[in-house]
Amino acid sequence: MSAPLFLVAELPAAGRYTLAGSEGHHAADVQRLQVGEGLTLGDGLGGTAYAEVIAVGRGSVEVLIHDRVHAARLDPVLVVAQGLPKGDRGELAVQAMTEVGVDEILPWAAARSVTQWRGPRGERSRDKWAATAREAAKQSRRAWLPAIGGDPDCSTKQIATRLAEAAAAFVLHEEAKLRLTAADLPAHGEILLVVGPEGGIAEAELDAFIEAGATPVRLGDHVLRTSTAGVAALAVLCARLGRW
Repeated sequence: MSAPLFLVAELPAAGRYTLAGSEGHHAADVQRLQVGEGLTLGDGLGGTAYAEVIAVGRGSVEVLIHDRVHAARLDPVLVVAQGLPKGDRGELAVQAMTEVGVDEILPWAAARSVTQWRGPRGERSRDKWAATAREAAKQSRRAWLPAIGGDPDCSTKQIATRLAEAAAAFVLHEEAKLRLTAADLPAHGEILLVVGPEGGIAEAELDAFIEAGATPVRLGDHVLRTSTAGVAALAVLCARLGRW
């Protein structure tokens, strides 16, 4: 089993380091790491340090740093504009997409989104998505944390602007003729994928995205939930791009 990952604000230099705070509590009191066990420290920006536990305290562990490495960010970058779903389906989507390998998630206030993020509620919901992505990145041992980008709820106009700037842009749509498995992919830049909410993408939204340069694509003959469609599409892209 690979060593557990704990996130720190700044990657420590070689030598002794005390992991305290919430991460130290999790290491010492939840996972109950013992002297001699290994762990990984990460800054979420590609930097990781491999360490060995040399002492365990209450709510903290002291480690000895053995090695530091830096992983370059993968290219092309995978971005998903996720239509805001109802209930906890948004967090389920964020968790799974993070584990699969998404690099950025844009919360999209689609016309048919039942849930709307406004004011303080939007900020809290965005923070919850970021916390979900952080925990999923730790579980999957990711060197890079995915960003929760854009406004708390991006408008269709804002998503269209990002689509126009991307190296490749796709909209998942059940009536599309082209399959994502056959779409042309760039070697570099940003690949942006739009996933609609439970009610689907409105015709006016689809027209705006196509005008911005996006290509409608489908995954197969079945219609997936909004919480699983992005995950399935990312799996296709990761396989085609050689990430998997």
